[in-house]
Amino acid sequence: MKMIFKILGYTTGLLLLLIAGSLAYFHLNGIPEYEYAPPEAIKQLMAPKDSAHIARGAAIGAMHCVACHAGTDGKLVGKPLVDLPEMFGKLNSLNITQDSIHGIGAWTDGELYYFLRTGIHKDGSWSPPFMPKYNLMADEDLKSVIAWLRSNDSRLAPDQREYPPNQYNLLVKTLGNVLITPPPLPEQPILVPDVSNRVAYGKYVADGLSNCYICHSADMLKNDILVPERSAGYYGGGNALRTPEGKEIFSANLTMDPETGLGNWSRQEFIDAVRFGKKRSGGMVSQPMSPHSMLTDDEVSAIFDYLQTVPVIHNPGLKSQAGVRH
Repeated sequence: MKMIFKILGYTTGLLLLLIAGSLAYFHLNGIPEYEYAPPEAIKQLMAPKDSAHIARGAAIGAMHCVACHAGTDGKLVGKPLVDLPEMFGKLNSLNITQDSIHGIGAWTDGELYYFLRTGIHKDGSWSPPFMPKYNLMADEDLKSVIAWLRSNDSRLAPDQREYPPNQYNLLVKTLGNVLITPPPLPEQPILVPDVSNRVAYGKYVADGLSNCYICHSADMLKNDILVPERSAGYYGGGNALRTPEGKEIFSANLTMDPETGLGNWSRQEFIDAVRFGKKRSGGMVSQPMSPHSMLTDDEVSAIFDYLQTVPVIHNPGLKSQAGVRH
């Protein structure tokens, strides 16, 4: 018996030593770098810059880029990311104006495309785990974002302001080395589904275009960005987020549970909540959820069609009105 305890003690000690050594390595190594290896077609990519692509990109950018990168004056110079869970530490978004040194003015269209898909820049550096990777967005929509980033939108005009480099904590470094890695490039072209297929189109708008599941799941660390429906608590809500004031708040259950989700909601109530921030019970939805007026009624209606097919989750930790918390 003593020998068994001795073996268990040695084994436990060895495991603790390995864990401590791994954490020390992650701390010193930081966010890992990756090979910059886009196909030649991406290296040579030139996104169309016509008014239709720019307008589409502006709508998508308003949903993703502006929310995280707009400073107090609206210029996309970056800002503190106060709505991330507190466990990630104090982090800032970056300058994405057309400044050639502090922003993205020196990037090619191909570099932007590859970065938005994978998070990898040409120098091998990788964006931190909390930066979304748009690996499910349709090719034309992603090109539209690039077209907008190249446009004469005043918010993107060259600006040299930037926040100090992020000082990543051990959790972020560990996630970047172990759990969250660059997604692969899509093997086939990604097309926007036919709008007449309401469920497929709604799934694309929800998961590929808007990334709604990232917040409206059970745990950001258990999301599956390759197959979102495999994410823990997919659309069941409960993710812990923060308001701009730093108060903890939980994402809403968007499944059709009648008590804690959308089961008793009308289509118009859902559209009003998503597009205009109107809570069913009155008042406005709580930040970090903001009105998504850049989406059309038809796009939000399609999301509602898709959510009716998602497995229902009863989440007793949330209030009965989806949108009351987030």
